[in-house]
Amino acid sequence: MRSRLLLALLASVLLSVVAAIPAAEPLGARFDAAGEKLTFRVYSGAATRIEVWIYDAPIGQPSKVFYELEPDAKSKVWSRTVSVAELREKGVTGTVYYGYRAWGPNWPYETLWRPGTLNGRKEDCDSAGNRFNPNKLLLDPCALEVSHDACNARVPSDAIFTSGTNANLDTGVLAPKSIALPPLTAYDGPRPTRAFKDDIVYEVHLRGLTKADPTVPEKERGTYAGAARKAAYLAGLGITAVEFLPLAEFQNEQNDTVGPTTRGMNYWGYSPNAYFAPERRYALDQSPGGPTREFREMVRAFHAQGLKVFVDVVYNHTGEGGVAADGKTARLHSFRGLDNAAYYQPAANARFYQDNNGVGPNLNAAHPAVRDLIVDSLRHWREVLGVDGFRFDLAPVLGNARDRDGFQFSGTDPANALNRAVRELPARPAAGGPGVDLIAEPWALGNGTYQVGHFPAGWAEWNDKFRDAFRRSQNKLGVERIVPAELARRLTGSPDLFQDDGRRPAASVNFIVCHDGFTLADLYRYNAKRNGEKWPYGPSDGGSDHNLSWNQGGDPALQRQAARNGLALTLLSVGVPLFNGGDEMLRTQFGNNNTYNLDSEANWLDWTLPKQFPNFAAFARKLLAFRRTHAILRPADWFSGRDGNGNGLPDLSWYTAAGREAGTPYLDDASNTFLGWILDGTETEPPGPVLYCAYHWGAQAIEVVAPPNSAGKRWHRVLDTRSALEPADNIVNPGAEEPLPAMSFPMAGRSVVVLLEK
Repeated sequence: MRSRLLLALLASVLLSVVAAIPAAEPLGARFDAAGEKLTFRVYSGAATRIEVWIYDAPIGQPSKVFYELEPDAKSKVWSRTVSVAELREKGVTGTVYYGYRAWGPNWPYETLWRPGTLNGRKEDCDSAGNRFNPNKLLLDPCALEVSHDACNARVPSDAIFTSGTNANLDTGVLAPKSIALPPLTAYDGPRPTRAFKDDIVYEVHLRGLTKADPTVPEKERGTYAGAARKAAYLAGLGITAVEFLPLAEFQNEQNDTVGPTTRGMNYWGYSPNAYFAPERRYALDQSPGGPTREFREMVRAFHAQGLKVFVDVVYNHTGEGGVAADGKTARLHSFRGLDNAAYYQPAANARFYQDNNGVGPNLNAAHPAVRDLIVDSLRHWREVLGVDGFRFDLAPVLGNARDRDGFQFSGTDPANALNRAVRELPARPAAGGPGVDLIAEPWALGNGTYQVGHFPAGWAEWNDKFRDAFRRSQNKLGVERIVPAELARRLTGSPDLFQDDGRRPAASVNFIVCHDGFTLADLYRYNAKRNGEKWPYGPSDGGSDHNLSWNQGGDPALQRQAARNGLALTLLSVGVPLFNGGDEMLRTQFGNNNTYNLDSEANWLDWTLPKQFPNFAAFARKLLAFRRTHAILRPADWFSGRDGNGNGLPDLSWYTAAGREAGTPYLDDASNTFLGWILDGTETEPPGPVLYCAYHWGAQAIEVVAPPNSAGKRWHRVLDTRSALEPADNIVNPGAEEPLPAMSFPMAGRSVVVLLEK
């Protein structure tokens, strides 16, 4: 306790010091309020010279003018202010496109250097990890928009961006350009301020949401404008927050042009190139400023329906990728050419990198400049673009305290990006109000990176223990050990993970499936992944072999029953439920569990499915409404197991199939395949009815004795997932519940039942 108090006191002192420091000028290219001057500011602690080269066109034309930037010895920020009138005189008559050229210890500046020469070059990478090369035009890390992808129809290979044998190739004419936008006002629309505990999160790919939707105008499909048209659908479904896969600028412009058998297409978007810029390919309006305007209008459309907008962010690595085996050859698009050893985490040999991502070097989250970059980027998406929350890919990398060679997670460092985000954005209070919702994917690759339950207060976490516990119970009975106590912990918000550090049940984001793996339907249709199929269903390399999946013996009715169980267990559990876009209509990826590279109709939401599976779609909609109706499923704090209002019922109690309370011996016995629980809804605000939930994961039907009712009350059946009810509803409308004819009832194998007392 004393150590916690000392940490809290230290954090308070540091916070007061930080608050006293004046806010720094923003990095990037920013016009003054009058639009008469343009200031360029970029960080580099190792450069010896930086120039900004300015263009009047995004590609195919030489630069109009360049300027040398001046360094600030203390901040290591290089800057230059230029007159817009002078730019016009130099021939920059419209949009200002720009990029940086940088020199450093491995490539000192020489006056004889010209683009395409090697004058001044010593080596591609020195022992300190410097990789400066002035032949490579570099994106601004804080660019508000980007003109085009590095690889496109005019640049079919990114070889020109590499060092080594291509060190002399100048990229200025073809490279992506940063775009200087007119001053952007803050997002001023009304925002949802709902407590995170009351959210239901719908994770979906922005392009995939509408690309195959015939109700959306063809030109808008796959765009921000198209996504805005689905706001009413999602609100009507019962969703409260839409979580988009990454939307920061990334390489995907070739997806429509490369052959369908080509691997490596970037569909998901987990390789960002610019942390402030909305992905241009998703904009119907691709003129300068168009992606920003259209993104903001999309956010307004969702907010108008009461929906929050979350964005998946990737601050653990970038799209520049790794380094060749020689330690010399690497792509230089932005960060690497500006200050390689500051932006990325070097290995012991600084020509290589620490990689806890599996796809490229760690962003150097222990470096102050990188921490500033992350927080400033989040602030831009929040304050300018209107975003309400963030899901952080491989988030432990952001808490890495090592700036070189190794991994050491720190959830207590007040200066790291994790804790700064809580303070400075700030995090939304548990009771709701202004702020952002912060959600961690709490694992990465390598020793020390699995940090489920260890993130700071203010953070929620994806809970893979919830996922795996229920997958085992549904699909691996008799193969893996399953005890009721483990399921009980996951059903009640995982207090073993989140209660000890003062967080609430909403810290647990509960999911059975997500974008990364099988869809809900496929989890119960396939025993193993099928990633080697031909286009458009594959091929996709990678993908986990440990899926805890099962095809339910090949019976389609039982597969749908299993899917109802998965959805029901997620939405009946305490915590914040998340499900994958299209799962409400039994979307399939045809057995592919790693569709990161499939920008195809097999990976876009199929809007004919609700007609194919109307009963499942109706079930999902009613189940979402049931969760919203019953506050006891969304408690603000942990269950105590005590009677808080004197009605004779504890807020939570566990039961056997015989109607007796389940104690520790029963809950710890893996031979038991039934778990019942009562939630006393009368103890919530607003008060609701008492609920009895039952989950039977055994294969055979059983007879269940319901617990005794409160005086004058009877149990009424609300939900029963058994397949024998098809095609009738598996969940009834409010007010249409029928009383149980007796205190016992038959329960099918592998099913979920919910009763309501009235």
